[in-house]
Amino acid sequence: MAVPGGFQAGTAAIPSSQVEISVSCRNLRDCDVMSKSDPMCVLFQKDARSEKYFEVGRSEIIQDNLNPDFAKKFVMSYFFEESQKLKFEIYDVDSPSSRLDHHDFLGSLETTLGEIVGSPGSKSEKPLRGPVQNNGNIILRVEELSSCKEIATMHFKATNLDKKDWFGKSDPFLVFHRANEDGSYTVVHRTEVIKNTLNPTWHPLTVPVRQLCNGDYDRSIRVEVFDWNRDGSHEIIGEFTTNMRTLSQGPGENNQYEVVNPQKKSKKKYKNSGQVALLTIRIEAEHSFLDFVKGGMQMNFTVAIDFTASNGNPQAPNSLHYQNPYQLNQYALAITSVGEIIQDYDSDKMFPALGFGARMPDGNVSHEFALNFNPSYPFCEGVQGVLQAYYTSLQRVQLYGPTNFAPVINHVAKFAAAKRDGSEYFVLLIITDGIITDMPQTTEAIVRAASLPMSIIIVGVGNADFEAMNVLDGDDVRLSYKGKYAERDIVQFVPLRQFLVGGAQGQPVQTCQAALAKEVLAEIPDQVVGYMKKYNIIPRPPPPSSHVQGTAPPPYQP
Repeated sequence: MAVPGGFQAGTAAIPSSQVEISVSCRNLRDCDVMSKSDPMCVLFQKDARSEKYFEVGRSEIIQDNLNPDFAKKFVMSYFFEESQKLKFEIYDVDSPSSRLDHHDFLGSLETTLGEIVGSPGSKSEKPLRGPVQNNGNIILRVEELSSCKEIATMHFKATNLDKKDWFGKSDPFLVFHRANEDGSYTVVHRTEVIKNTLNPTWHPLTVPVRQLCNGDYDRSIRVEVFDWNRDGSHEIIGEFTTNMRTLSQGPGENNQYEVVNPQKKSKKKYKNSGQVALLTIRIEAEHSFLDFVKGGMQMNFTVAIDFTASNGNPQAPNSLHYQNPYQLNQYALAITSVGEIIQDYDSDKMFPALGFGARMPDGNVSHEFALNFNPSYPFCEGVQGVLQAYYTSLQRVQLYGPTNFAPVINHVAKFAAAKRDGSEYFVLLIITDGIITDMPQTTEAIVRAASLPMSIIIVGVGNADFEAMNVLDGDDVRLSYKGKYAERDIVQFVPLRQFLVGGAQGQPVQTCQAALAKEVLAEIPDQVVGYMKKYNIIPRPPPPSSHVQGTAPPPYQP
């Protein structure tokens, strides 16, 4: 029987807290000629074993601003007894590229989470170290997160706002701030800008209640109304203060606010700079990935391996498919790295394994064959079973081509389409050495699969140029096909070589595997939750403790 607080006698537990890190900068260096810098913050954490930094996350990009207050927060576990070394890097973003070396480096700070927590008020301000003498300051604030799992969707409009533009009206947007214990405020959300109007109605905004008030419904929330300017010098129209308890009462007299400009309120005839009214509010539980796992959701893991001739003769040591008796090849490394994590969430540990781009014994080329050569039952037992089937198939097929992804994507999508109720979620791992040759068909397949309980992980092996593969990974630009956009971003692409750097200097293979698994699986929980939320699926109650797992998978119908 579960005990509140996670207590279990006779075991060990590492004390930790979930904390949220807020980042602001002041007086950043201006790298743009015709405007101001467009800053972004990237957080890295040092791995204690490898002594190398890995990326934790990135903030949003704030256009034309040398004094940014980033709304996106970094959430991580805080361990009192550990030295958690962090590095914050600030960049001026110059292009849509995800590569940091494509942007101007503005400065960095190396510190520890404990140092920030131990600062007065858990707030630290320090100068950025960078390419010149004065790079500006970075302000860091840490707050422990509450266990509040509610999420608020709110809809606001404004009327009779002040006119700020000479040749138009105003371009208003809202900025929400959460009160801190020391009386200061932290930016937590910005709405979109509504152009040329004094009576805007903004799109409904969805914000975790924890982010707005950390679960304290009586905590102050300050809302500022700004007039947007292209050069980043946004003008304050006015502000008002509220809290979640008042907002939760819904539309009405209590949620109609006068917008007051602090610079004008001392004038005798001044009343306000407009009004903001709450139109609707909905507060509901925010379910996590773990909530769905506890409710019995199964993760189904399918592997698809590239058997095209560009991998090289499998019998040659320089082939990506060469079976070295002393170490895993890159395909086997990717299979084990990802599979050993995913299998923990699959009760039967039976995984379909497919190949594509091979010429079969009958002379035909297949882009969707079972590695165990049993098309009616392509399941392999555990990760080791997948590896064994992979090694065996190398002896039975001829590497050929071309490199087509669409068949294996559609193969898994067919099964995902039959399980839309949230009871199962499908993860397809595609391992490939080169650029795909059926990009239009693959794009169409991904756009269709984005409405299904399915995610796709693509791991690139070898030294090919994978730049075009980033098109499929819709982190920056949502994938589309013939005008139809993917409902969700379901693709994560990672080149394996970036995790093998340093291996020659003695980096353990386990370190490479752990780093790869962390990178390629990082988006899966959010993708699962995104699907469930999209289709209003809530977690099922946890099954009783007598629930028997490990049963055989259902009959396979290709």
